[in-house]
Amino acid sequence: MEAKAVAKYIRMSPRKARLVMDLIRGKEVGEALAILKYLPNHPTKPIYKVLHSAVANAEHNLELKRDQLYVWRAFIDQGPPLKRFRPRARGMASRIRKPTSHITIILKAREG
Repeated sequence: MEAKAVAKYIRMSPRKARLVMDLIRGKEVGEALAILKYLPNHPTKPIYKVLHSAVANAEHNLELKRDQLYVWRAFIDQGPPLKRFRPRARGMASRIRKPTSHITIILKAREG
């Protein structure tokens, strides 16, 4: 049985978020939450919220125990960039692309 949580259009770079996601993949839920709580990186806050939501989904919808859960799959997909313009010299403008991310975390229960 799997519990899943997704957050879409999060305003952070997927490349930087994947560095944090690699640290929690395959870990027990308690350990993953502790890692995210004390990491200084910016993407930890939305990833922590999605992991917490996945745990709540597992406990409420599937009636799984929290201490049996582990992060089975966790990945970051690239969302559509926000396009903004910045004024430049001689009345021109240049485009600024602000990246967005989609966070997906799937939890599974350990057997036994």
